[in-house]
Amino acid sequence: MLTIRHAILHAFDFDTGAYYLSEHELDMDEKLVKSYVRRHLRRCGASDQNMHGVFAQDSGFAEELGLYLDHRTNFVDLSKQIAEFFWDTLRKCDDLVQADLLVADYEESPDKPRDGASDEELEKSFDGEPVRRFAVVLLPRSQTFMHSIEHPSGGAFNEIVRHDATLPNPSARVNTYVLVDCKTLDIDYSDKLRTVAEAEVWIMQNLLLKCTREPSSREVMQTVQSIVEEVAEAGNVSVVEAVGHAKACMAHSANLEERLVPEQIGREVFEDEPRLAERFEERTREAELPEEVAVRPAAARRLAKSHRIRTDTGVDVVFPSDFSTNPDYLSFEHQEDGTINIVIRNVRSIENR
Repeated sequence: MLTIRHAILHAFDFDTGAYYLSEHELDMDEKLVKSYVRRHLRRCGASDQNMHGVFAQDSGFAEELGLYLDHRTNFVDLSKQIAEFFWDTLRKCDDLVQADLLVADYEESPDKPRDGASDEELEKSFDGEPVRRFAVVLLPRSQTFMHSIEHPSGGAFNEIVRHDATLPNPSARVNTYVLVDCKTLDIDYSDKLRTVAEAEVWIMQNLLLKCTREPSSREVMQTVQSIVEEVAEAGNVSVVEAVGHAKACMAHSANLEERLVPEQIGREVFEDEPRLAERFEERTREAELPEEVAVRPAAARRLAKSHRIRTDTGVDVVFPSDFSTNPDYLSFEHQEDGTINIVIRNVRSIENR
């Protein structure tokens, strides 16, 4: 269950050079408002593109957040400080994008929500000790076109006008936000490289948070897959089977432990080839991958649930990753003439897609 303790929205208007800091929190008794905020927070928290970090000792953000958590400042005042930082920083960017700022303090019970479930169903599905987080989310506004009804003399006149104050849909992905665990101060964040006075800057990482950067689970999984492919190819091992096996191992590890240990994946994939397993470990160290990375099961399933291959004869094949190590359903038979037969077994029916 996701419970919003506090939430507030601050509005920016870079065209007119004005910003509007709210003095009041959003009304969570309004069902539409609560649903909108919840869905954005859930989407940010579940993203497999979240980078991870820890605060530097001189982080002003960490200091101000600590004062808030110690009840020495209030939520509205802290949110206004953050909004003023974003206003001063964003208006100096060369690639200005209209946006508003959502700040929230919320609790979420860790569990596996069902895709497509309603807010009420999600509430009932969550279980466990809640994790409290402090969130700052930049909501980019989009331009939309709408009708305008005028009533000049002579009858009604319907016109098309542009409106650029539209907030992103709850299902839309946003690219600039931070979620801070209020107990451990661990950071999950997403950032976008922006240009200020012809210099490229990371606003979240280097200016607001002053934190370290560890790769996202998506980056780690993609790098592991690339290293498996490279090592398998160099070792004359089936690249298709090795990569499929790696994907299945990553999904299985995420489901069981919600974490990924890159070196362990290599040991499992190249279990019968110690030399290749050793080379895999060397390449993970060269790539400076973390010893382990937290991975949400839902994210792992999205990234690793299936494997797509294309033959030189132009045939595309998509299959569940775990089938690559299950000869009861799929096997790759290498022939003496160098060709490969792909054998699909135990099929009960076939349909056109």
